[in-house]
Amino acid sequence: MKMPESEVLPHFKPVDYVDILAQIHEELESCPPDEKSCLYLLQFQVFRGLGEAKLSRRSLQSAWEKASTIHEKVTFGAWLKYEKKGEEPISDLLSSCGKCSQEFKLLDFVSQISTESYEMSYDDESDVFWGSPVVHLRITDDMIACDRRKLAALSTPLYAMLNGGFRESHLEVIDMSQNGISPIGMRAIGKFSLSGRLPYLSADVILEMLDFANKFCCNGLKDACERKLASFICSRQDAIDFMECALELGCSILAAACLQVLLNELPECLNDEQVVRIFCSASKQRRSTMVGNASFSLYCLLSEVSMSTDATSDVTVAFLEKLVESASDSRQKQLALHQLACTRLLRKDYTEAERLFNAAFTAGHLYSVVGLARLSSTRGNTHFSLKLLDSVMSSRRPLGWMYQERALYLEGDNKLENLNKATELDPTLTYPYMFRAASLMKRQSVEAALMEVNRILGFKLVLECLELRFCCYLALEDYRAALCDVQAILTLAPDYRMIGGRVAAKQLRMLVMENVEQWTTADCWMQLYDRWSSVDDIGSLSVIYQMLESDAAKGVLYFRQSLLLLRLNCPEAAMRSLQLARVHAASQHEQLVYEGWILYDTGHCEEGLQKAESSIAIQRSFEAFFLKAYALADSSLDPSTSATVVSLLEDALRCPSDRLRKGQALNNLGSVYVDCGKLDLAAECYINALKIGHTRAHQGLARVHYLRNNRTGAYEEMTKLIEKARSNASAYEKRSEYCDRELTKADLQMVTKLDPLRVYPYRYRAAVLMDNHKEKEAIAELTRAIAFKADLNLLHLRAAFHEHVGDISSALRDCRAALSVDPNHQEMLELHHRVNSQEP
Repeated sequence: MKMPESEVLPHFKPVDYVDILAQIHEELESCPPDEKSCLYLLQFQVFRGLGEAKLSRRSLQSAWEKASTIHEKVTFGAWLKYEKKGEEPISDLLSSCGKCSQEFKLLDFVSQISTESYEMSYDDESDVFWGSPVVHLRITDDMIACDRRKLAALSTPLYAMLNGGFRESHLEVIDMSQNGISPIGMRAIGKFSLSGRLPYLSADVILEMLDFANKFCCNGLKDACERKLASFICSRQDAIDFMECALELGCSILAAACLQVLLNELPECLNDEQVVRIFCSASKQRRSTMVGNASFSLYCLLSEVSMSTDATSDVTVAFLEKLVESASDSRQKQLALHQLACTRLLRKDYTEAERLFNAAFTAGHLYSVVGLARLSSTRGNTHFSLKLLDSVMSSRRPLGWMYQERALYLEGDNKLENLNKATELDPTLTYPYMFRAASLMKRQSVEAALMEVNRILGFKLVLECLELRFCCYLALEDYRAALCDVQAILTLAPDYRMIGGRVAAKQLRMLVMENVEQWTTADCWMQLYDRWSSVDDIGSLSVIYQMLESDAAKGVLYFRQSLLLLRLNCPEAAMRSLQLARVHAASQHEQLVYEGWILYDTGHCEEGLQKAESSIAIQRSFEAFFLKAYALADSSLDPSTSATVVSLLEDALRCPSDRLRKGQALNNLGSVYVDCGKLDLAAECYINALKIGHTRAHQGLARVHYLRNNRTGAYEEMTKLIEKARSNASAYEKRSEYCDRELTKADLQMVTKLDPLRVYPYRYRAAVLMDNHKEKEAIAELTRAIAFKADLNLLHLRAAFHEHVGDISSALRDCRAALSVDPNHQEMLELHHRVNSQEP
């Protein structure tokens, strides 16, 4: 198997993300309001480079909320809508609950922009007008009578013409035939001069008036015409047609209205050559009209959308070139230059790519050295690639990606040594696992290869790794296991192509199915129970995929699929499945339940509860009661709510359902009883859940034993869960709470081995080291995890340790970075205030 090289990521990747997040937070505290949205955009880019989807979206939301101009509001609003493009149905669901979803509707910003007073002071009665009070404006054969004083008040040029040193000041009839205005338009201008309001007219006439207003500097008339034309924009073509006029005449309000309509149709509108031409051909002056000072934000959005469609297209290059032009500070330039360099590299435009990577690297983006190393290697000079990387690594503490990149230019044991070091420093990097697994397969050690790829799949669901494991199973002729993985792939990405993109995954699935015994519907249900009980989430996904091809009730299956995808940390795929559950619901009351879960999962808990109640009003069902209980327990801090939750779960258990869901309900009921101190009732619930195969109930029962001062029983209960569960990092972590220090350390080492993204083990080990007065080692333990995991708790603890040893500047830096992760965390705010007061 030939492994492709790891990708040069087109992201903003500062070598010390904590430092840059701290800088952003500090700047946000003191900068003017009109600079905040740009800082939140930078924060978004940092989190995007770290792979933190939730945090990056929250930063984008903050950029939208803090937008100080209408152009920023339009740009970030469109970006949020694009990021949430799979969630459009939520807008309809919220409407059905009497609530609006701001992200999915066009902003009526024209009515929100205050109308400035553009009237001239020359309208004062004390001003002397030498001509007659009425002036007639001739346009071909038409004569339009206007109030000279009112018309003159529209602008300085008109005042000068009608009451200045020009001949027209003394004329009663002035020929306006050569000014591109029709009689209808001129009459409307005359009326506007009297009332300040535009009559109802066609768009063509208002365009004439706009041109006239621009020619004679009638700002009030121009503003009114722009607002009126904005109301005519109903389609993409309208926006295209009016945008050209807006840019030509410098009409920022009209341009913003057009821009909003165009951006609202992302990504589809970028297939329209006229739209692309507007964005690609805009000069600096036209960009200022179209998007004000938000040019960088606009081209960030357009570049991202275009790159996700085709990173090598001419359109992508054009947008990125505009992004480079729009960059106004060093950090913006680093991002823009690096992204354009990545696209040039993909297009094999090596000379230009090298120039851009060099520029980004010189500006301070050290990650761009990866691009320079690749280019040097492409030319056959791997020695220079190593030299470049060594110079970067010697100048600072090396990171995982540096060793991963260095390994590309080495062979044999040196290569593997660097890849192992990369995994040690950053266990989330995918390439080292895949390379080691592929190397083992070449040496006919397929079982060892399988163990290697399972290491990463134990904590990170990566399609390429599933594909590699599929190949391992084929080599072992384990076709049932291979089918499981390809069906899991198709659940996550229905159009996925395998073997370097040459073969559709669906086609390979059909070939593998010829080598396995077909399951009946009853077999599938038995297999699903077995996999669910053994906490084999990928296996459960595969079974459900197969069941969806039968005549079984699809709504229920898609709903189960969504639950599994949430457990596997695939929220977007889970939302798709929930929406499919809604579409395939067998009844109205079932549909209402799925709608309730969609609303709950997107943060609309109250509306989710309304849907549950509506469903119960139609028919009492397990899922409706379960949803209501779950949402209520999660949203209310009132202790009295517990009794209501218990009652709802008991109602759910009285309704028909299958063992999978009843086990979950019993488990939840047990948790409520524990919180209320009713341990006997809790134990009964957990035991009943275990009787019907809900393996996770071992954890609840262990908690009951512990609260009864039976640590040995708690330890043994968690050991049973570890023996039964396929995914058991969380079980080891929980068991560590019920044993002595040495066994705790062993269990937590196992947790880190199985799932290096779980933060509790690092915190525990650091705390133990701190207790033993090994301050440097404690801080180093936290630093090791922080390098690849932007976690509030890790940063909080390290900040406290820095404060303890008197390193106030480092403590303050960690506090600020942590508040970028969660700006409302009360304990973090208190620590930040305390540390900030100590800074000299």
